[in-house]
Amino acid sequence: MELSIEQLSPLYEDVQLSGIFSDSKFFVDCTPKFDISEILQAYAATKQTADFDLYNFIEKYFDFPPAQESSYRSPNKPIGEHLQALWDELTRQPATASGTLIQLPHPYIVPGGRFREIYYWDSYFTMLGLLESGRIDLIEQMVKNFASLIDRFGFIPNGNRTYYLGRSQPPFFALMVSVLMDGKGVQVLEQYLPQLEKEYAFWMDGADRLDADNNAHRRVVRLFNGTVLNRYWDDKEGPRPEAYTEDLHIASLASHDKEKIYKHIRAAAESGWDFSSRWFADPQKMETIETTAIIPVDLNCLLYYLEVSISMGYFNMGDTAKGKMMQQKAERRKAAIRYFFWNQEEGYFFDYHFIKRTHTNAKTLAGTFPLFFHICDLEDAKEVAAYVEQKFLKPGGVVTTTETTGQQWDAPNGWAPLQWITYKALAQHGFTDIAHKIKTNWCSLNEKTYTQTGKMMEKYNVEDITIAAGGGEYPNQDGFGWTNGVYLKLSK
Repeated sequence: MELSIEQLSPLYEDVQLSGIFSDSKFFVDCTPKFDISEILQAYAATKQTADFDLYNFIEKYFDFPPAQESSYRSPNKPIGEHLQALWDELTRQPATASGTLIQLPHPYIVPGGRFREIYYWDSYFTMLGLLESGRIDLIEQMVKNFASLIDRFGFIPNGNRTYYLGRSQPPFFALMVSVLMDGKGVQVLEQYLPQLEKEYAFWMDGADRLDADNNAHRRVVRLFNGTVLNRYWDDKEGPRPEAYTEDLHIASLASHDKEKIYKHIRAAAESGWDFSSRWFADPQKMETIETTAIIPVDLNCLLYYLEVSISMGYFNMGDTAKGKMMQQKAERRKAAIRYFFWNQEEGYFFDYHFIKRTHTNAKTLAGTFPLFFHICDLEDAKEVAAYVEQKFLKPGGVVTTTETTGQQWDAPNGWAPLQWITYKALAQHGFTDIAHKIKTNWCSLNEKTYTQTGKMMEKYNVEDITIAAGGGEYPNQDGFGWTNGVYLKLSK
């Protein structure tokens, strides 16, 4: 039976505030050994006793989550052989739901380290490597898992944990279906069209009820000219269970409504960029986070691709009317992306602050997504390529943003998914020289680190390739699903 962590209140909050576990995610991944009511009764009866020890209590009443995958190393194998072997190490078999873990019907790959469950957008980049490894079977099983989540919840949660049920992640499901199409044929698109439609409905919920007086609802925002675009959101309130103390700390630094801070933090977690100065009014102060006021360029490019995919699905089925209707929505969004996100003065795509009616100042690799999805013309692409080379290209690949803040989705860190998006965006527009530099720099850094440690990392310091990446609310993790996938895809 799946557990909502809030059912363990007040024990849950007491554990998170106690500091007995260095990682806030550890306790919320524990599995109760007994009925919840029995545990809470025992806690109430014993917590005030003189010899009460909270750690010993948790150890008695809960099973701790499995050990992290960081012990798996194969430094004597070439990197390609290591990655082939690592797929099996990172594969999990379906299991009966327990604790906060949501049951899935088919095998799946976890990223590694502290991440013991699937993650939505990670899985697309993992699939790129699985395709190169010929593991169509595992790709299909993972796509079926995501389809089952959509059928059950109406969307794909951040990960298969109950504490993630308030939010999703960047909508890459249509791209996953595309990867499976590469392996199994075009009929795959028709097979998963119902789930693509349901995911679209989730992201567009409330769009038909927006007007000038009520211009935002959940993930949709009506802009001043009547255009509807999307933002990140989370339907739940309060601190995130898996980062409880960290969120309390940030909210304590803010001068305004703490509940709004939690909402902005949760929305940033839906973006996958948790955290980045991209979401902050002051790049150096996380307490100025304002995610829900920002219309992200990458999110809207992904939803454009979802609209295109649904349109193609209808056309393939012979439903021309629905195909044209969705095609028109995609074309409107395409025009809006150019109108709202293109900064003519900078020659680059920026997020849009819908309350201030202006671009944000954050220079980020999200600005390459319009190229990845063929949304801009060649002249814009030429300016973006020059901008990437000038602002983002580093000795180890491309840096996520131009700000150095201590947040893990900022400089000096580089992340595998954004290496692939940027590389592909530039290469398919003919900017092969800079694309090759990105690929070579990133793969060389992966290989160097693997030679030194026997591991693939979650993220890398791409500015100083002699130093490990850091920053954020947890240490750098190894394993690591999407790094493996992108390396295999780039190196082939």
